[in-house]
Amino acid sequence: MFASAVAPASAGARTAPPSVPPKSAAPKAPNIPVANVKAHLRKLQSIANANGGNRAHGRPGYKASAAYIKGKLDAAGFTTRLSPFTYNGVTGWNLIADWPGGDTRHVIMAGSHLDSVRNGPGINDNGSGSAGVLEVALAVSRAKLHPAKHLRFGWWGAEELGMVGSKNYVDNLSQSARSKIDGYLNFDMIGSPNPGYFVYDNDPELESVFTKWFKAKGIPTEIETEGDGRSDHAPFEAAGIPVGGLYSGGETPKSPEQARKWGGEAAKAFDPCYHRSCDTSSNIGAKGLDNNADAIAHAIWTLGTTKVE
Repeated sequence: MFASAVAPASAGARTAPPSVPPKSAAPKAPNIPVANVKAHLRKLQSIANANGGNRAHGRPGYKASAAYIKGKLDAAGFTTRLSPFTYNGVTGWNLIADWPGGDTRHVIMAGSHLDSVRNGPGINDNGSGSAGVLEVALAVSRAKLHPAKHLRFGWWGAEELGMVGSKNYVDNLSQSARSKIDGYLNFDMIGSPNPGYFVYDNDPELESVFTKWFKAKGIPTEIETEGDGRSDHAPFEAAGIPVGGLYSGGETPKSPEQARKWGGEAAKAFDPCYHRSCDTSSNIGAKGLDNNADAIAHAIWTLGTTKVE
């Protein structure tokens, strides 16, 4: 394009410097209403109740859970797909949801496993992570967010049988597609009734997004070690993708020091109903669920709206 001619300034005149627009701040993540997250958990409980008491791989409760979440995302404007896989002779599904827009060469992904064990409805493990990720995705839609990076969300099948669904997803990505995922965030149990605040330390940048947020809230954190290699971040990490995430604790007892730091009961498991039939919608700590859901939103907004250099 040719520059337009400008009349010369008169002798001695000073030309005003061009104005520089102020640098716009990244949009702040919204508060995630914990009542909304709990409503999703009640729905997952009702699905389990109607389907033999569980939402396990290959069982009708799992497919109904995936259909519920897919319906919410479709109505909110996501592009969704159910990806089938076969394990132990039966079909399972991963649910993938992409938010339109953002640079698809730079993907921020968040996920959780949607299946339960056969012993119960799996509302903390892992309805809590699934519901938290769902409500954050719906918050993206409500905000009509225009991220710099592309946002993708996943709900995995057959995690309880050895991260089968997430491994299937990663194994079927091309090397080019893997290289475009800047970070995967995993949320496997975020509503334990006797909660702790554990942060994955697998990647320093992703870890700091969470630790800084909790520190600003006056909530101490610990490094998550109990679940290393035991959840759906493992296949991503094995493929060279940076991973992070949160965990509120499982079957191990809370120490006296942790009880002084976080409240709750020392010598009692973070989740006394881990992998048991009592892991129902009554087996949820609302305060921990609320804090963790807000932390997920903060991470998605922070990482997703950071401009690609």
